[in-house]
Amino acid sequence: MVTGRELRSTASDDGTLRLTLEHVTLDAPGAGEVIVRIEAAPINPSDLGLLLGPADVASLRVTGAPGKPELAFDIAPRRLAGIAARLGQSLAVGNEGAGTVIAAGDDVQEMIGKRVGMLGGAMYADHRKLRVRDTVVLPEGASAAEGASMFVNPLTALGFVETARAEGHTAIVHTAAASNLGQMLQKICLKDGVPLVNIVRSAAQADILRAIGATHVLDSRAADFRAQLVAACTETGATVAFDATGGGSLGSDIVGAMEAAAVARMTEYSRYGSTTFKQLYLYGGLDLSPTTLNRFAFGFSWSVSGWLLTPFLAKAGRDVAARLRQRVVDELTTTFASHYTRTISLSEALDPDTLRAYERKATGEKYLIDPTRG
Repeated sequence: MVTGRELRSTASDDGTLRLTLEHVTLDAPGAGEVIVRIEAAPINPSDLGLLLGPADVASLRVTGAPGKPELAFDIAPRRLAGIAARLGQSLAVGNEGAGTVIAAGDDVQEMIGKRVGMLGGAMYADHRKLRVRDTVVLPEGASAAEGASMFVNPLTALGFVETARAEGHTAIVHTAAASNLGQMLQKICLKDGVPLVNIVRSAAQADILRAIGATHVLDSRAADFRAQLVAACTETGATVAFDATGGGSLGSDIVGAMEAAAVARMTEYSRYGSTTFKQLYLYGGLDLSPTTLNRFAFGFSWSVSGWLLTPFLAKAGRDVAARLRQRVVDELTTTFASHYTRTISLSEALDPDTLRAYERKATGEKYLIDPTRG
């Protein structure tokens, strides 16, 4: 048996969300299973969705006893209905991570001592027991930090390109584009010859992308942003967008720009707009406000829907998923290299000031948890 800590998030019907470090015991691994000492686990926006959910971070308060850290937050009553299925459950957090195998089932003893990347939840912990098939042995010399983010962001970026190709799109628009994921997408598009329009919110973020070879980088705060967006869609022929913001009118602006570019190519007027199909995928929620769509600017050939990695992989099939994972392994320290703003210990994840910092989800900032630090 192996004992250790595990970060848990619990939402209660009294309108309180609590974060705690619980002590857990893992039984010996069975056939096809391993126990991994976790040495790195990234904090992704998707992790924050489970960690904090609909909690009001401004209401943060320390409620734990000495030596037992605990944070509490208020949940607005109007948001409780949306999380009814998780109320009362103590949920482990952390989608992905990396570390060293310290125990293995009798049939996979050769895994002991290997450094692996992992996907499967509950990664904000000292140890994780899981199936060998949910791990990937890291290339020789790769660190846990390099392997910790080899699933969510790389496979999402690759999934965007796969989705675009499968649906007949030849160029892509991406928002919050200076993120780790956005930088990976730009590198993929350069390698694969896919035109990419990057949308950021500052000159500093634009510089990050131009430094890795980006051609089309637009600042959404610029006075002439919409004109630049139409010009970029005209030049690239982009007809699919992946939007990490979710709320507000940015997605609407993108589809409207695609339509304006398509209408400019028309030789005859149609009151129904262009016949060019335009697709907007919402895959994130950096902006929690309602999504606003000016549908009269789109014509009648368009769609808006959600995009998530797990459903994409299920639909793509095992062969495609295996091909994408192998590409991540092959390009782990180049195309899919992640850069971290700060590495924190597991206990620091419950430090109020530290939590406020990583909860901001600031573009270009990424935190890594290393439980071996304490």
